[in-house]
Amino acid sequence: MPIDFTGGLDDAREFFLSDVPADPQLRESASIWVSDTDGVINLPRIGIEKTGANWFSPDFQVNVAFPDGRAVVARRAGVGETPVDDDGICRRMRAGELEFRCVEPFSTWEVTYEGKAHDTTAAHLTRGAVHDAPTIDIAVHVEATMAAPPWVPGTLLAEAASMMSDEIEGQFISDRYEQLVHARGTVRVGSEEYSFTGTGLRIRRTGVRNVSGFWGHCWESALFASGRGFGYLTFPPRPDGEPSYNEGYVFDGERLVPATVVRAPFLSRRTPIGDDTSLVLRTADGDVEIAGVNTFSTFVAPGQTAEFAPLLHQAGCRYTWDGEEAYGMMERSIPSEQLED
Repeated sequence: MPIDFTGGLDDAREFFLSDVPADPQLRESASIWVSDTDGVINLPRIGIEKTGANWFSPDFQVNVAFPDGRAVVARRAGVGETPVDDDGICRRMRAGELEFRCVEPFSTWEVTYEGKAHDTTAAHLTRGAVHDAPTIDIAVHVEATMAAPPWVPGTLLAEAASMMSDEIEGQFISDRYEQLVHARGTVRVGSEEYSFTGTGLRIRRTGVRNVSGFWGHCWESALFASGRGFGYLTFPPRPDGEPSYNEGYVFDGERLVPATVVRAPFLSRRTPIGDDTSLVLRTADGDVEIAGVNTFSTFVAPGQTAEFAPLLHQAGCRYTWDGEEAYGMMERSIPSEQLED
């Protein structure tokens, strides 16, 4: 049976807002994580974050990571543009030199960047150092084609739906969806050029988000050569010890099978490379155990963004599932006072 890559969502959700929203806190964002199949290079998040308040100077982020710990990152505000095509539809969003383009809804997206970035290391970034690193010219082009139906948080499990609608966790996540993709492209860092084929995850968000008081999270996904994959998002227990948001899926090659997270590698140390990132997902058919190790890293230290207070780890991991290997993404965070180092 052919896969419905829309998941029942309207094509209009793929397009961007062309006018400044009336609500200054309304957020419009697009992001993508890309893993090279050969493990030579990784893009642990490229994204644009626009709100009504910063519509014409939105923040953007481009991360390029290598297995030796090198990290080349561009993080700043850029001139915001949402050009409208002749048919009145806005298919592109820009921030400075970074552009996301919807080529065909729920089918093909392109991402391009050509500009400056800071040439540093993941270890350096754990302590907040970004702009003191030397700059280098980089260029990135990614073409992403959808590989699975989109996952909208709160649609797979009743308890997760309740938290999304009635609890603070819904404010943390807001209105978003994510989708496993196949990817190919090129990356140029200085005089070095890399061509790759791989996989990834792309995310669209349009809604109000509030992460005040956020106490951490863990988020992982990967797509394997066999066509199966997984994804989840979970938070540690609430500050009062009560359970928090926990939802995910196993993609069997045709559909998203609902899952809860039994084991997640929550962040506890500033370890750039080599952390155990294994996980266990529980479905109605039993537990799925997936081994993982952190192989690429970038960090956003506390105080580096106005919105997000905890230490943020954005990474690529090598996952092993019943002997099959794939590279995928991981993002996790923790308040800095809870770090063990």
